[in-house]
Amino acid sequence: MTDWREQPDSVELADAAAGWRSAYVHVPFCRRRCPYCDFAVVTPDEGGSPLAVARYTQALVAEVGMEPQWKPLDAVNFGGGTPSSVPVSALSAMVRALRGRFGLRRDAELSIEVNPEDWDGEYAAEIAGAGFGRVSLGVQSFDADVLRSLGRLHDPDQAHEAFGRARAAGVVSVGLDLIYGTPGESPDSWRATVDAALALRPDHLSAYALTVERGTELSRAVLAGAPEPDPDDQADKYEFLLDAAATAGLVRYEVSNFARPGHACRYNLGTWAQGEYLAFGLGAHGHRDGVR
Repeated sequence: MTDWREQPDSVELADAAAGWRSAYVHVPFCRRRCPYCDFAVVTPDEGGSPLAVARYTQALVAEVGMEPQWKPLDAVNFGGGTPSSVPVSALSAMVRALRGRFGLRRDAELSIEVNPEDWDGEYAAEIAGAGFGRVSLGVQSFDADVLRSLGRLHDPDQAHEAFGRARAAGVVSVGLDLIYGTPGESPDSWRATVDAALALRPDHLSAYALTVERGTELSRAVLAGAPEPDPDDQADKYEFLLDAAATAGLVRYEVSNFARPGHACRYNLGTWAQGEYLAFGLGAHGHRDGVR
């Protein structure tokens, strides 16, 4: 393939994905710990200082250097945490380490998860200039009340602005991430969020049901008597999303992921097809030679 967007269809695509080689890079820094999050993250008040970011970057680059050399990578995904909470220079150093150790195919997919509040025009341009062709915006909802209950730092206007800035920066594939089933989110609220998301014509859409994970602020609130997500409500919202996404021309290629033709995430496809992938960072896991 000459371009990571030029993807074959169905069975051919799955067969191709099984042979791709990928890497996952975990960036654990966040500006705030969301109440539902059980990922390995660190916030500024937990020691996530600029010095910690610099030291972590050095450690991750060293980790890459200790990995046995491998085939050139077809895809690299930066997740977290919130990768956009650290300087682009740190992310670029990690990409250079991967390229120097393994090589990146000319058509390699570089993807990154970002939050709207981090995404000003300068940062967007720097991310695009660093070679990231795929961006997933952690919008979660276009309802201000739902965003507050999820502990998010942005508002709906910032989400719209962030999407426009990604397009203006020339990012090849711009996606949106949503969460459904938050207690207090009405069916009308969810429908409005889906409509707002699809009106932007994203290249990719991810939607996940809110879950209560042990040890989180949300789980403690539920144990204290707060309402928890209703599975039937979430099922109804998922069914609505399936119909709306299909009508908008998005194809569901994985349980929670939808894409326009040619924009399915190569890293996602590779992991689902049980392809091999390396893992770097404190919250990452890999899959090589049939072993996770």
